[in-house]
Amino acid sequence: MIGLISATAAGAAARDRLAAAWPDRTRVYEGPVGDAVRAAFAQCEQLVCFLATGAVVRLVAPLLSGKAADPGVVCVDEGGRFAVSLVGGHAGGANELALEVGELLGAEPVVTTATDAVGLPGLDTLGLPVEGDVAGVSRALLDGEAVALRVEVPWPLPPLPVAAEGARTVRLTDRLVEPAEGEAVLRPPSLVVGVGASKGAPAEEVLALVGDALREAGLSAGSVAELATVDAKAEEQGLVEAARRLGVPLVTYAAGELAGVEVPNPSEAPLAAVGTPSVAEAAALVRGGELLVPKRKSAASPAMATCAVVRRPGRGRLAVVGLGPGARDLLTPRAKAELRRASVLVGLDQYVDQIRDLLRPGTRILESGLGAEEERARTAVEEARKGQAVALIGSGDAGVYAMASPALAEASDDIDVVGVPGVTAALAAGAILGAPLGHDHVSISLSDLHTPWEVIERRVRAAAEADLVVTFYNPRSRGRDWQLPKALAILAGHRDPSTPVGVVRNASRPDESARVTTLAALDPATVDMMTVVTVGNTATREIAGRMVTPRGYRWQEGAG
Repeated sequence: MIGLISATAAGAAARDRLAAAWPDRTRVYEGPVGDAVRAAFAQCEQLVCFLATGAVVRLVAPLLSGKAADPGVVCVDEGGRFAVSLVGGHAGGANELALEVGELLGAEPVVTTATDAVGLPGLDTLGLPVEGDVAGVSRALLDGEAVALRVEVPWPLPPLPVAAEGARTVRLTDRLVEPAEGEAVLRPPSLVVGVGASKGAPAEEVLALVGDALREAGLSAGSVAELATVDAKAEEQGLVEAARRLGVPLVTYAAGELAGVEVPNPSEAPLAAVGTPSVAEAAALVRGGELLVPKRKSAASPAMATCAVVRRPGRGRLAVVGLGPGARDLLTPRAKAELRRASVLVGLDQYVDQIRDLLRPGTRILESGLGAEEERARTAVEEARKGQAVALIGSGDAGVYAMASPALAEASDDIDVVGVPGVTAALAAGAILGAPLGHDHVSISLSDLHTPWEVIERRVRAAAEADLVVTFYNPRSRGRDWQLPKALAILAGHRDPSTPVGVVRNASRPDESARVTTLAALDPATVDMMTVVTVGNTATREIAGRMVTPRGYRWQEGAG
């Protein structure tokens, strides 16, 4: 919950805007400001104070106990100009909250945390437990000193400016090790603990068993990702409570699925009880991995719980990111987040240049020129298979005439794939032209480099006969100057010569140009590969210089 505190009418107005926008996330604290801050500090995970920073400093200073426990505090000034991350930038989420508040209120977020200020991911913001000399290693990264990365368990990480050797070290491991001097240890969620339990098995027995198994195998509880068991035990309170105390989910599988998993220690007892010869080992192994701790029983007499531990390899991550038509403000926040998350970026050189400034220091860039689309797709998938966090970029939406298709054709189920949508050229051009896509429409590429012209022509004829609005991609190049006239002639056989046609070049870019003409008047020689051509249907009209395709609402019936 986010506590909201204000002292003046102006602050209250901004406070109420946040409360209205986030009704399920916020709580307004009324009354004397000091009492309100103290109450919110004790009851909320975060605070937004519409007060002077000096006042908030004096109010919260006596309440601070430590960065791991303090809520995140953001201050917004009376004029609503700045949203300042004051306390708990990382652990309390104040840096991210300042960005959110700034976006909602139109205020400038002010983040002074050193790593955020220079674009480095903080070691405590990676979503992994971290221990050891976090401050010293972070300071070394900030100062440009050589910091080594020791990867004992491959796991996709955001970019870190690390070296092969260094006086300080970032160590990625699920082993139960004490951090050495000058070392920060990251714990990847690589361990799955399969558990079985008799009815009524107490949580204490389950926790003791799991703890002993991990400790004796030299494994860290900080790397446990989940407890796994059979569906029949989904409501077993000892397992539910054990998972809650460990801070991990209790994941369950059908008995039939577990019965198909080959295990070293099957047993007749669970087969008779729940329909599978193994619960603990099978539940741990069902998604693959290396069995580190075979099935073992708890020390109680009689033993009411069993467990097994498996290390699942880190899965590489491939984000296929659409950059939009070119304007920075049409690049989505999700796309920006994926670009900053990626340790490897793969893309066309001219697209890389568009977003190079958004990448974190240490991002490895693999760029190539036109015509290497399939090579880029293969490269991106290969990097993801190595356990990297990869972003493969394309213009517009990466799934529309772009990189998603060749990448997903290469990718198998051994990596995670995330699609990040972008604003397409057709949508950008449509917004410039007016509302040409107000009813059913289709996009057709006129490039016959990968598609035979006979197929393209058949699609154009189908769109013409179906009276669809048509957006032509790749309409004309120096070597392909006859396809657009041919396509327009096909449409002209089904539409009036006065049908509106929109021509947009470099949509959303500084040299953008747009015009509305007609099917009869369009000169194909004025069109190139940077142009999108939108041909209306029989209902499309030019109204006040804009293309409009009616949706068919009743109020449209009398429109002229």
